Amino acid sequence: MKEPFTKTVRKPPQRKQQHRQSISPQKKDVLGIAGEKAAADFLTAKGYKILQQNFLLPDGEIDIAAMDGQTLVIVEVKTRKNNNFGKPYEAVTEAKQRRMVKLAGQFMYQFRLSRSPVRFDIVSLTGTSPDDFAIEHFERAFNPLDLR
Repeated sequence: MKEPFTKTVRKPPQRKQQHRQSISPQKKDVLGIAGEKAAADFLTAKGYKILQQNFLLPDGEIDIAAMDGQTLVIVEVKTRKNNNFGKPYEAVTEAKQRRMVKLAGQFMYQFRLSRSPVRFDIVSLTGTSPDDFAIEHFERAFNPLDLR
């Protein structure tokens, strides 16, 4: 009679957890959600028509897709409690910009907007609640043709 097959499974070594002096993930989510709502309200007050918020696509998420007249505007929203680690808009790296362009193409295809001009904006919010948010809106934050 054959012995039963046994397999030894080794557990990966335990890493020490690093402590960070930052907001807890739950508070980050609350702050981010509040920032995205404030950004949508801000854009609506400027006359934009919000098409979608937090729209999931195969390659990521579009924070806000809106129309400014006949122009599709893809908006990245960045919210920070303070500027200790830089301004919120500085977190929109070239890699993030490339991803935004790719997501815009997927969005335009899905909603049959291929003939619409498209623009990429950033809404940068600093503060701890909607009552004290400092909002900066960067229209035409980047040109997709300038990306490598």
